[in-house]
Amino acid sequence: MSIAAHGQPVPQGDYVPARRHGGLIFTSGMTPRRNGELLFAGPVRAAAPVEEYREAVVLACANALAAARGLLGEGERIAAILSMTVYIAAEPGFTLHSKLADFASAHLRSELGEGGIGSRAAVGVATLPGNAPVEIQIVAAT
Repeated sequence: MSIAAHGQPVPQGDYVPARRHGGLIFTSGMTPRRNGELLFAGPVRAAAPVEEYREAVVLACANALAAARGLLGEGERIAAILSMTVYIAAEPGFTLHSKLADFASAHLRSELGEGGIGSRAAVGVATLPGNAPVEIQIVAAT
């Protein structure tokens, strides 16, 4: 996903950035893109310090939050993140998935307070769209 001029992610395929059902908002998976450009490419290297990937994780998370916020009505806010899935394209031997996902959790907490912390899965995968190192999907409640 890229981010349009007004701050909302723009799909890179045939899907919507987020879908709302009542008070729940489900986002598509977001990668670390800005203005349509993938700023970080994978895979996450097993020998690299996890801090090297902080910016990529935070950008992907910010894109997911922007997609959710894009479906809010006037005066509404995200009350809580119910669930977050962090997909990590990592080399064999990488085992710090949870540490990378902590960067996303910290971003959501800084944006939403304690409501930003929900259930979470950090999943290692072989590849991600566009060779992204990380993709993040959230479920939010209004």
